[in-house]
Amino acid sequence: MINPLDGIVIALGTLKVNVMRSALTMLGIVIGVGAVIVMVAVGAGAREMIGEQIRSIGSNLILVVPGAAERGGRRLGSGSVHTLRSGDAEAILKECPAVKLAAPNWGEVTQVVYGNRNWPTRVSGTWDTYILIREWPIRSGRMFTREEDKRAAKVAVLGLTVVENLFGDTYPLGKVIRIKNVPFTVIGVLDRKGQSPRGDDQDDTVLVPLRTSQYRLFGTPFPDEIQVIIIQAKDISAIPKAEKEIERVLARRHKIGKNQENDFTIRNLTEILETAEKSLKIMTTLLGAIAAISLLVGGIGIMNIMLVSVTERTREIGIRMAVGARSADILSQFLIEGVVLAIAGGLMGTVIGTTGASIFARMTGWPAVIDIATICIAIAFSGAVGVFFGFYPAFKASRLHPIEALRHE
Repeated sequence: MINPLDGIVIALGTLKVNVMRSALTMLGIVIGVGAVIVMVAVGAGAREMIGEQIRSIGSNLILVVPGAAERGGRRLGSGSVHTLRSGDAEAILKECPAVKLAAPNWGEVTQVVYGNRNWPTRVSGTWDTYILIREWPIRSGRMFTREEDKRAAKVAVLGLTVVENLFGDTYPLGKVIRIKNVPFTVIGVLDRKGQSPRGDDQDDTVLVPLRTSQYRLFGTPFPDEIQVIIIQAKDISAIPKAEKEIERVLARRHKIGKNQENDFTIRNLTEILETAEKSLKIMTTLLGAIAAISLLVGGIGIMNIMLVSVTERTREIGIRMAVGARSADILSQFLIEGVVLAIAGGLMGTVIGTTGASIFARMTGWPAVIDIATICIAIAFSGAVGVFFGFYPAFKASRLHPIEALRHE
């Protein structure tokens, strides 16, 4: 059988004779491999970006919100009843072994003023554990303490968006801002958090002690009412257990009977992350499969051109057989030509695909994750396409009878 290295040299020489035909034959493979790399890179980038946004909320999170009210037979949705109190958060923290941290929240969107500047933002009353649950570092200054919460201290911690719009280049720590005409001293600035999965600016926020929010700013229709309890389970495996413990504690505190509907709703944010990542994985696979169709088309193109080549080179095949070439030599020669075409197209497609993914990422701001494994699989697949679609023309060439081949004009 022909030496593979000699076969490659002969194949390259043959392809060089018909440069235009070779280029057009490779075009399908080039487009296919390039499309696969771009699609998979963009899909993987989207999955990473959305996953990062969801994880920016915090890890192992559980939300407890008030239940749904019913008026005239029509349910008004979660949060339409006033059932949660800050004491519920304290009870969850004390009585639920699977819970690591808890923080109640009460607030609303209002105007914040510094000097002659003002900015509308969400002011949230909470505990000092809030930034630990959200895994939100303090960039400068400090977080308020539980002692400051107990005495409803007028202190505030600002998100970076609020700092940029109220203070510009001015150092904010120690400055006094006004929230609903109540003076607050800025004691801390949060690190940048970025967008939430819904597209909200998480840095557009002001944190104040819970009691300060309830008694000095917004008031509450019921004593110590809160809007939501943010909870962090000890780890991801403890979330189902934590949910059951929370439901048991709140049902007892709210005096809910065995067959009665809960007046609260428990939401697991980890499920949202898993669902989003699963959906994006399916989308990436689908995009890759659509792009892989181009490889199939490219393979058919290789087969067609090689069949034409076999017909054109019938006399050459006959001469080679007459001087001693075996059927196996002819088979391997044409098979090598098909593989060389496919792999050359795969390499060119890789360059075009990685370049295209990078350009797309720069133009749209959408991340494109180019995985080495994807590139290797695409090139290997293009080689497999060359073998698969090149085999029939090569086999046909190897089965030619030398005398009949020499008679061919």
